[in-house]
Amino acid sequence: MTELQTYAIAIIGALIAGGINTLAGNGSAITLTILTEVLGLPPNVANGTNRIGIFTQCAATSWVFHKNGRLNIARHKKYIIPIFIGAVAGGLLAINVSNEQFRAVFKFMMLFMLVAVLVRPKRWLRETDLEFRPKWYIYIPLLFALGFYGGFIQMGMGVFFLIIMVLGMRMNIIESNALKGFVIGLYTLLVIGLFHYQGLIDWKLGFIMAVGQTIGGFLTARFATKYKGADKVAYYVLIIVLIAAIAKLFLF
Repeated sequence: MTELQTYAIAIIGALIAGGINTLAGNGSAITLTILTEVLGLPPNVANGTNRIGIFTQCAATSWVFHKNGRLNIARHKKYIIPIFIGAVAGGLLAINVSNEQFRAVFKFMMLFMLVAVLVRPKRWLRETDLEFRPKWYIYIPLLFALGFYGGFIQMGMGVFFLIIMVLGMRMNIIESNALKGFVIGLYTLLVIGLFHYQGLIDWKLGFIMAVGQTIGGFLTARFATKYKGADKVAYYVLIIVLIAAIAKLFLF
């Protein structure tokens, strides 16, 4: 395989991952596989390099969602702060500790998430409940843990985020995806700095992957804001992503 063919596979795979990340999550399962198995990066360098495309994708999708009135940062700032603080802590751990042991239990977490998504599906298709006020002593530790996970490993972060925001905070799935992109982009910029400081980023390969992820995220965000049935599509994509991830983790 020529270098050009390798990079073409990387960009196409990243484009698909960008779309999946925007509507559901776990697109990093694709990009991390490409970075390690196709491009040959060590796992810790792949983890850092992957964050470049995640940031550019999130920046593009956040702009589209904001432009179309689906991203309200002021309304949800109380959710953003604990996630951001947790992500910083997780990022600091990620540059010093391997996450391979955590991956061993990841597949069982995916099973739990699939059950959570399939039970009472109408909860995933409702509008944001503006009257709901979660207890601070519940959502702050929960969102801190969510951010810690995202800063540490990232893979599957989008799925966790949607489950917590849709089921726990009673947000619409499209608005949850919009907030997800903004929050992940915000803390990823800082995490990139942490990985770069430790020399754990391949900037050339990171930017190549970022091209595909950004295009995929941008186009998918436009679809999500223009198509009336986007919430149903996002829900079904989430189910497909979870089933595919579980199949890969248990069978291959």
